Amino acid sequence: MNRQQLIEQIKEKQTFLCVGLDPDIKKIPQCVIDACKSEIEDGDEYDDSLAIMAFNQAIIDATAPYCVAYKPNLAFYESIGSLGVVAYEETVAYLRENYPNHFIIADAKRGDIGNTSAMYARSFFEGDTQVDALTVAPYMGEDSVKPFLSYDGKWVVLLALTSNKGSNDFQLTTGTGDERLFEKVLRVSQQWGNDENMMYVVGATQGRMFEDIRKIVPSHFLLVPGVGAQGGSLQEVCKYGMTSDCCLLVNSSRGIIYAGNGEDFANAAGEAAKKLQKEMADELQKLR
Repeated sequence: MNRQQLIEQIKEKQTFLCVGLDPDIKKIPQCVIDACKSEIEDGDEYDDSLAIMAFNQAIIDATAPYCVAYKPNLAFYESIGSLGVVAYEETVAYLRENYPNHFIIADAKRGDIGNTSAMYARSFFEGDTQVDALTVAPYMGEDSVKPFLSYDGKWVVLLALTSNKGSNDFQLTTGTGDERLFEKVLRVSQQWGNDENMMYVVGATQGRMFEDIRKIVPSHFLLVPGVGAQGGSLQEVCKYGMTSDCCLLVNSSRGIIYAGNGEDFANAAGEAAKKLQKEMADELQKLR
């Protein structure tokens, strides 16, 4: 999906919500696990990937009308082994088949020396389970990022200023002059890509820091985690980070997918997504 198509989806659906698909087997409602076990045929064995896939499908079906993007975090799949990776691949395939207009971001935070990054890029941007975008760590510099940018129509989502407390350890430190590390990342990385193939991760908890970010990257899309469970303010993000084309993808994971833990978990997720969508529609109306 290219930049204009993503902007059109945001305008058409009146939402810039990205739903994080982070299925923790310890938090998946017991009813999902029980249902999967009851469907096991004689001789077969239950495994947690079945519950993850059933959970994801229900969440996707309930939230699809209210979002434009999904972001599966690879850690939640890899944590249960090879079958978890299969569940990730099946999730991407399910989205591609049933919701082809939704933007898919693999949250894997890859980044290594050039030839290794090329293999990472191949695994996410080629084949049957290719995604639209991949989160990438910039610490190793240009040659670790460029292989991901060699794919037409694909996006790098570069870590810039994250929402966790540890962001203070490095991202806000200054080198020569007053330039902070995250600002250098934003400035230098624009030599590698552009606003057609590069986004930046900026945590919702950073508040007015979005003003500083927009001075450097005025037209790039920002992927914004931290709204909801982490306490970030949607209104503050929009006030300081929204552009005339919106150029925001605001992610919510736990606040949506774990909104309920009973038989109605999917409906609860849909209602949580709908509530955010309405708030986003109000913010988008201010652009008119």
